[in-house]
Amino acid sequence: MLLAAGCSDGGDQAADPVTPSGSATGLSALTSQKLAWAPCPPPSAAEGGGPAPSPLPGGATWECSFLQVPLDWAEPEGETIELALIRAKARDSARRIGSLVFNFGGPGGSGVTALPGFATDYESLRSRYDLVSFDPRGVGRSDPVECATDKELDAYYALDFTPDDTAEERTLSDAQKRYARGCERDAGAALPHVGTENAARDMDLMRQVLGDAKLHYFGISYGTELGGVYAHMFPKNVGRAVFDAVVDPDAGVEDGALGQARGFQLALDNFAQDCVDRGDACALPGSSVSEIEAGITDLLAQLDKKPIPGIGDRKLTQTQATNGIAQALYSKEFWPYLEQGLDAADGGDGALLLSLSDAMNGRSQDGSYSNIQAANAAINCVDFKERYTLGQAKERLGQFREASPVFGDFMGWSLASCSQWPVPGLWEHPDVSAPGAAPILVVGNTGDPATPYEGARSMVNALGKGVGVEVTYEGEGHGAYNGGSKCVKKTVDDYLLAGKVPASGTVCK
Repeated sequence: MLLAAGCSDGGDQAADPVTPSGSATGLSALTSQKLAWAPCPPPSAAEGGGPAPSPLPGGATWECSFLQVPLDWAEPEGETIELALIRAKARDSARRIGSLVFNFGGPGGSGVTALPGFATDYESLRSRYDLVSFDPRGVGRSDPVECATDKELDAYYALDFTPDDTAEERTLSDAQKRYARGCERDAGAALPHVGTENAARDMDLMRQVLGDAKLHYFGISYGTELGGVYAHMFPKNVGRAVFDAVVDPDAGVEDGALGQARGFQLALDNFAQDCVDRGDACALPGSSVSEIEAGITDLLAQLDKKPIPGIGDRKLTQTQATNGIAQALYSKEFWPYLEQGLDAADGGDGALLLSLSDAMNGRSQDGSYSNIQAANAAINCVDFKERYTLGQAKERLGQFREASPVFGDFMGWSLASCSQWPVPGLWEHPDVSAPGAAPILVVGNTGDPATPYEGARSMVNALGKGVGVEVTYEGEGHGAYNGGSKCVKKTVDDYLLAGKVPASGTVCK
């Protein structure tokens, strides 16, 4: 995410028809708890709102429940919290392998909302697996981190996150401090415990309660980092696992931000080249990649000086326009919207780019926010120990601008996102070494903007010999399995459904 964003109002969990399974205390009671599956309610506000999930092909319905986990895994007999779960049962119960647990990334994304949304893409896997996902701690319906009102978030996202002078730097610093203090007031004692290591422990408890001897897992984006940490902590419990859109486990905060700057720039270059190739059919001015991108940087510079009308009384700022551009680069299917949005903004209409930015920030059309960005900040800041001041971020802007003329400033200033955070971080980068674990398919996409392709090779090497199995997809967008490649889908399905391990170095187009 380009911004360390704010927090949103959540729904009242007490009103949901799905209830927890009991007041289990102590680790033995937690591992023996029984899940009370019931029809799924509509998503809470923190999950993004909307209707209850629609039935699956064939009429199968989604089921939801809550899993109790320790607030503090160092004290498993102490206070517990509830994690929201969702599942769709396997079609062929006689040939059922077990549960296939998904994490769709973020960090901060609601799995309870995402799995039904993507379910048709994974229908082949439901032949032999119960498809399962969850809201990790601090996310969605699972004791969400929430820090500001919707109105306050509208103002927060309209701020200039690339300050040009000391006054703008002070304004940004004050806003980040208020935001962090709001998160601390809301989450309280839970804030230090929302990190990835605790989420990995939660998944192993989930595995046991679901009745699986091994954790079969499909991690996407940040879900690959979570999966790697799980494999390191519980190598003997790894079943069939796939990592898609791979986070580089060797990258700390600065290297990770630089990698994203390069990744989004590469995706923008590819978008601009597609525009050039279409000639007059492309609405953007310019006959080369550099000319098209110069038009984009000029537009952003103008928005920095004077925002334009957006939606209702909300205007499109430079920050929101950059966010919207990044959002559209997550999938090649969004490129037409990016072209239309840039063309409209050049003519003084910022509505489409603002809508794309809203999607990145978890803002619904009714003005309510999910807590995706709040959880994103909370998890990242408790995971990573680096704390860059605005001054230190400013010193590094040169290398970020070199990495990306469009996204460099935003990614550079984002280094200071955790500078005001009230809880210390844990690591410089996660340890994902997993000697003795079962083979894990690691699928990298050469055109991925958010998790650059190089991260897949780093993950394979870090997992260790005989564990990471590298698969390359020569394509565009964030992730590979849903990218339209029959080769990728067959390779992954053959492994998950039949245990067929491909040769490491397999390339799909």
